Amino acid sequence: MGVQPTKIKMGFDNAAGKPQQGFELAAGDFAPQGPSKCFDDDGRLKRSGNVWTASAHIITAVIGSGVLSLAWATAQLGWIAGPTVLFLFSFVTYYTSCLLAACYRSGDPVTGKRNYTYMEAVQSNLGGFQVKICGFIQYFNLVGVAIGYTIAASISMIAVKRSTCFHEKGHDNPCGVSGTPYMVMFGVVEIFLSQIPDFDQISWLSMVAAVMSFTYSTIGLGLGISKVAENRKIKGSLTGISIGKVTQTQKIWQSFQALGAIAFAYSYSLILIEIQDTLKAPPSEHKTMKKATLISVATTTIFYMFCGCFGYAAFGDSAPGNLLTGFGFYNPYWLLDIANAAIVIHLVGAYQVYCQPLFAFVENTAARYFPESKFINNTIEIPIPIGGYQPYKLNFFRLVWRSIFVCLTTIIAMLMPFFNDVVGILGAFGFWPLTVYFPVEMYIVQKKIPKWSTRWISLQILSAACLIISICAAAGSFAGVVHDLKIYQPFKTMY
Repeated sequence: MGVQPTKIKMGFDNAAGKPQQGFELAAGDFAPQGPSKCFDDDGRLKRSGNVWTASAHIITAVIGSGVLSLAWATAQLGWIAGPTVLFLFSFVTYYTSCLLAACYRSGDPVTGKRNYTYMEAVQSNLGGFQVKICGFIQYFNLVGVAIGYTIAASISMIAVKRSTCFHEKGHDNPCGVSGTPYMVMFGVVEIFLSQIPDFDQISWLSMVAAVMSFTYSTIGLGLGISKVAENRKIKGSLTGISIGKVTQTQKIWQSFQALGAIAFAYSYSLILIEIQDTLKAPPSEHKTMKKATLISVATTTIFYMFCGCFGYAAFGDSAPGNLLTGFGFYNPYWLLDIANAAIVIHLVGAYQVYCQPLFAFVENTAARYFPESKFINNTIEIPIPIGGYQPYKLNFFRLVWRSIFVCLTTIIAMLMPFFNDVVGILGAFGFWPLTVYFPVEMYIVQKKIPKWSTRWISLQILSAACLIISICAAAGSFAGVVHDLKIYQPFKTMY
């Protein structure tokens, strides 16, 4: 005797995966116990990401503004410690990212329960108070990255203006420019792009941003090589910036700050699970994510080594804090303009890659606490008359809260426009807990590694070493902020 399929109203919000009013679906068309043509094994719309889209997301997140401070960081550490630290950070990032990728599903790595976010992975494996700590650190870091990218984008826009000014009026002209209007311009663009509903729909933006990151990194590398050729010698020393140019105390603090800058340059673990949740299966998501991580970290490390080392070789102790906006290079000015324009375009996309998990968290939480609220849960379909696109689903809560978020991060960026210090603080604050501690602890629980076994001890030594590095980096970066605040006026910072 056959069972007649009943009609149920079912739909899924792209960001949350929560039931909404939408299209009609026959119960017989959807089997919760396994994937179907349109839905995955968890009942969500079928994921379409692959190793290349994941790599694009990671490269967009990793090769960001952090690459521009690596020449300065290498100058603080010298020819021995600089490249060594870069390589060690890349190894640790790759290894712990693989540990974290294994925690996307709880239990069986192929059929186990999915963890959609970093916090859910921590909840499934560690639980308790650690979830709240993880959530605070992760979302604080995401807010910080949004602020840092606003600062970096405005500095690059200013650099385009100053480059033209230097070309027309000479290098001795100060060509001072206020950063505030450029931060406002960046914020306006982000308000519009923030209305893209979720991660799945920004793959195109990540692809564009990844191309831009390669563009400006390659230009920075090329200019560094040409500067070395012009100098006909390799500048720098084995131990970094010499005492005399800076005091012994400044040398220590700046070396610590350099560790934070390098940590920030490799930081993407806080959005790894969210990226992994866009991947289709089979093959299993953790296998695809490990391949994407290897491709991305290997690619970024090669770029980082070249940019950091050639930048230091070109300028030595005088390496600027931002390779393309610190005006170590003046010509060809049009090439610098292209590089800085590429930085801005990249940061526009990177801002979204980092903020989408935060957006989804706030919207899911609001929907859970106020399920009856039409303001939070209802959407209005707006037809798109060109291109054959599906109607845009306007949600008023998303419109209001995301706009407010962008406005707040923009205002904070105006109040604290210290690029190197912000980069160092974010790297120090997020590296150990999010890149090392939680992945290590979750992996130990997931794989049931015995306490005091050789592997357990090795993982704990890795975690402790990274904690010490993070504390040193945080101390150096806060010292930099204290120094900058002595000469700073809110909303009046000139570059």
